This record gives sequence, C-alpha cells and structure tokens, in this order.
Amino acid sequence: MNITCLSPSNPVELDCLAALAHQLWPHHSPEELGTEFCSFLSCGGAVFAAWEEEQMVGFAQRSLRHDYVEGCSHSPVGYLEGIFVLPQYRHRGISRQLLSSCESWAKQQGCLEFASDCELTNADSLHFHLACGFQEANRIICFQKEL
Repeated sequence: MNITCLSPSNPVELDCLAALAHQLWPHHSPEELGTEFCSFLSCGGAVFAAWEEEQMVGFAQRSLRHDYVEGCSHSPVGYLEGIFVLPQYRHRGISRQLLSSCESWAKQQGCLEFASDCELTNADSLHFHLACGFQEANRIICFQKEL
C-alpha cells in the first residue's frame, strides 16, 4: 500500500479521485467533483490517496479551518473533509493510514487539534471516528426554509 499526496496538475489522478469521490458523494457528478478537487488542490488544499499497485483504492481530503470548529478551542484546526476506501479494500487499515497522514500534516502546520464530522445517520463513519480516537463534540440538526 502506497500513500501519496495528489497534485492538481495530474489529470489522471484527478479522474481517479473524482470516480472514488462520486461513490462517497453520489449526489455530485464525477465531472463536478473533478472540477471541485482541482480548485481545492490549486488553493492549497490536499488529498492523500491510497494506491494498490496502479489503482487508487482510497482517499482522504483534509484542510485547515480557521473559523469556529465545533468542540475545538484552537485555530487553525486540521479537518478531515472526507475519507473513502473501496469496499473490497476495507478492514485492512487503509483508512487509518490515510487519517494518520492527514494528522501528521496538520501537526506540521502547527495545529493542536484535528476534527471531522459525519451525518447523524452514518453509523459506519461514527464507529470509524470513535475507533480512531475522535471524541464526539456535539450533535446538531440543521434547518432551512425558502423565503
């Protein structure tokens, strides 16, 4: 297993990333995700990818957040924006390796805290976060209405 940091100038990597991200966020098209990741990477964001030989099998998107992060008292905060591993590669420690890469990067940026979130109904993500040492900071339900 090889973990690399992706480059915005590599279209093959971006296509692989967009295809995986579409499985995590199916309400967005791969093309839309590819455009968003290119912009994200070009503006200083980073994505770590897990490779099994020539195949991208997982990714972790991380960023620095300077605004308020639920449960955190420092700024900036390293933030796990998304993490995904293909189902057939799960339970091999790949997600933990990707998370560890993100946390190491955040420490190098001077972060004292690392945070993440998941949907209230995503029990798999909740279990993953708790198993990796995260502590639940809060639960919220967001509201919206059109005017």
